[in-house]
Amino acid sequence: MDPALKKRIETLVASSPVFVFMKGSKLMPQCGFSNNVVQVLNALGIPYEAFDVLSDPEVRQGIKDYAHWPTVPQVYLKGEFLGGSDILIEMYNSGELRETIEVALAS
Repeated sequence: MDPALKKRIETLVASSPVFVFMKGSKLMPQCGFSNNVVQVLNALGIPYEAFDVLSDPEVRQGIKDYAHWPTVPQVYLKGEFLGGSDILIEMYNSGELRETIEVALAS
């Protein structure tokens, strides 16, 4: 991975305790999976920042290499990759997501 791109991605991820790379914006998700993540985080009342990968093809590809995860959206918690849409939904349904985020944000 290009060092400048890696640094840019790291800076984005570090810009908020909960950060989402997604298609579209928080107000206007552009795919169902991104919408799922927005709905889950909103339902929990979790503040987060997001980056629209459709606005930057370099970042869109770069995050796949960065996280070793082939799909978007990608959710990061305190700089660590948490998962995509399916993982977040599973964690939300089990109650694990709220607990994981609350513990991370409290530390």
